[in-house]
Amino acid sequence: MSQAFEFPGFIDVHVHFRDPGVPAAETTATGLAAAARGGFAAVVTMPNTTPACDSVEQLAYQRDAAARAADGRPQPLLFPSACITKGRLGREVADLETLAAAGAAFFTDDGSYVVETKVMEEAMRRAAALGLVVSQHALAPGLSEADCIRRDLSLCRETGCRLHIQHISTAAGVSLVLDAQREGLPVTAEATPHHVLLCRDDITGDDGNFKMAPPLATRDDRAAVRAGVKAGALLFATDHAPHPAAQKACGYAKAANGIIGLETAIPITYRALVEEEGMPVAAWAEAWWKLPRAILPKALVASLAGRTTRLVVGEPRIVRCADFASRARNCPYEGLSFDCWPAPDDEKGNEGSAY
Repeated sequence: MSQAFEFPGFIDVHVHFRDPGVPAAETTATGLAAAARGGFAAVVTMPNTTPACDSVEQLAYQRDAAARAADGRPQPLLFPSACITKGRLGREVADLETLAAAGAAFFTDDGSYVVETKVMEEAMRRAAALGLVVSQHALAPGLSEADCIRRDLSLCRETGCRLHIQHISTAAGVSLVLDAQREGLPVTAEATPHHVLLCRDDITGDDGNFKMAPPLATRDDRAAVRAGVKAGALLFATDHAPHPAAQKACGYAKAANGIIGLETAIPITYRALVEEEGMPVAAWAEAWWKLPRAILPKALVASLAGRTTRLVVGEPRIVRCADFASRARNCPYEGLSFDCWPAPDDEKGNEGSAY
């Protein structure tokens, strides 16, 4: 017998729509269609577009693209983030004040770690004055995830800036975040569906669909990330990263980093945390709706009023990438079956249960 749940609208605070830049991988229209199919009320787009989203004009471009995609129809809200540094080059802090006034969700150079400590410190001091979050990609050549997080925690401590760590993947990284939260630092972090479901042992053959950044880690790392979610220390985010087929069909070593995740995120995280780890459904759902709201500006949170996410559990469905609304197909879950899915508007479970 199936069961229905309804929660405040789920938010994905980490998606890539490749618009502008690589429309063959994803457009705003196809990305929002994937978000709707996946059960999301809102998404935060990353600024690693071409050109980078480091200006008011680029923020406006993304909003206009979302409006054109809607064409008067209901769809998930799109909240664009903006760059920490000009051009995402890590050398000069972007005009954070103007970007904040224009409604940037938060600041990030996603895909690029801000290596220069003085640059990151200036950005965090200015973001703290604005009351906005700095979201950091904790991965860089020659530095471990823990090294990156440790440096940024020291800056968080000095500046008082709210810090969000993207796609955490290691036990060491989770431990640092937990310690920082116990210390009272304004630190949050996110776990992706792929890092809670998979580990490096799950990589099958020379398949580029398993290549991502950060890479899949060990079973112990996966267990630590799951434990961080169960403790309420980590929120969920997909890092939805579409690529043209040719960039993923060239073998693991040469493949571009990243997989799509919007249309499979809810069933995957439900499987990993609720079914396999025994996490209460309400607590699991909070990692998709409550915790993401804490890192967004109040005005954006207010715009979500009345939006909900409805789920049905107990009606298994098989992942068929050919049926995705996303333009991309770089997904390692083809053929897998999951029990928890977003409910279409006309679908109800036999036993209603509301949050």
